[in-house]
Amino acid sequence: EFSEENLEFWLACEEFKKTRSTAKLVSKAHRIFEEFVDVQAPREVNIDFQTREATRKNMQEPSLTCFDQAQGKVHSLMEKDSYPRFLRSKMYLDLLSQSQRRLS
Repeated sequence: EFSEENLEFWLACEEFKKTRSTAKLVSKAHRIFEEFVDVQAPREVNIDFQTREATRKNMQEPSLTCFDQAQGKVHSLMEKDSYPRFLRSKMYLDLLSQSQRRLS
């Protein structure tokens, strides 16, 4: 409902940037690409064709910055769409109400 794949992708990118081993970097990059970026990926994120293709090209020589463009697009999407929808959701409003009652 809130496009959790976007948050999962963003978090995976943040974790990926901490990779220090070159061998692990390549395998992690391909795993993230196949899970989130590739067309028909199991948890495909909503990014435009140009961003997807630029990221695909980056997979030829993965680096710590290979997902930056896609991650930026996903961040903007979450900021403008998913997060505001979450703040208006019954789930969030109920949680907020419970929290405020406990503080009273």
